[in-house]
Amino acid sequence: MLTQAEKARAFRLLHEGKGAFIIPNPWDLGTARILAQFGFQALATTSAGYACSAGKVDHAVGRTEMMEHVAGIASGSDLPVSADLEIGYGDSPETVAETIRLAATNGAVGGSIEDATGQPDHPIYEKEQAAERIRAAAEAARSLGFPFTLTARAENYLYGRPDLNDTIARLQIYQKAGADVLYAPGLATADQIAAVTGSVDRPVNVLMGLQGVRFSLAELAAMGVRRVSVGSALFRTTLGAFLRAATEMRDRGTFAFAQEAISLREMTAILKR
Repeated sequence: MLTQAEKARAFRLLHEGKGAFIIPNPWDLGTARILAQFGFQALATTSAGYACSAGKVDHAVGRTEMMEHVAGIASGSDLPVSADLEIGYGDSPETVAETIRLAATNGAVGGSIEDATGQPDHPIYEKEQAAERIRAAAEAARSLGFPFTLTARAENYLYGRPDLNDTIARLQIYQKAGADVLYAPGLATADQIAAVTGSVDRPVNVLMGLQGVRFSLAELAAMGVRRVSVGSALFRTTLGAFLRAATEMRDRGTFAFAQEAISLREMTAILKR
């Protein structure tokens, strides 16, 4: 097994090369191990995917439980793991900094912090407070002794605020605050994506797996994107197949869904590799 420092350096190098790379999002140890065998170079956790697999809604998993989940994913392979740390599990910069340190303690070599508040009546932090939180996260990351890759997320588009100018301004502020990677989930057009990548000088992560958004990795790279994640899309795709199978059994009393399932032998072979 690689050391955490070796994983961290490998992860940082992925962001420094040419083109773009995919960082898929497993939701448990089994899917993490499978993705590692498919030749991907890094993994990212998905808070929504994990929460739903545990019978909870997104943002309903506490920090202690989430850190145990991160540790399990990080220990499952030699791949670097970036942790979805939601809003950092608290408003204060001090809490966010502690979350970064805990993620590192549990094996992550990167992590993302959102500027969403979790409050329906005021969903996005004011820029000054959001910047203070990223600054504290960056200081904590720099204190770790290895290159922890901090991703700052501007959540406008996920909370009904499709303001591209404000989103870009936020990402520029987070860049100055010390973020290593910038991320505005929910961008849906080539013009939006290109505007973001052209306005910052840090690697940009783009979320794919959204309905109606269909860009290839090569197309995204041509727009200046460096990293592509899929959030909860892999989990939702799996859940979609599960729901269709359950509906078939209930409504028709048939089992045609099993024709598309892999065999137990195939599944065992994958997990034994």
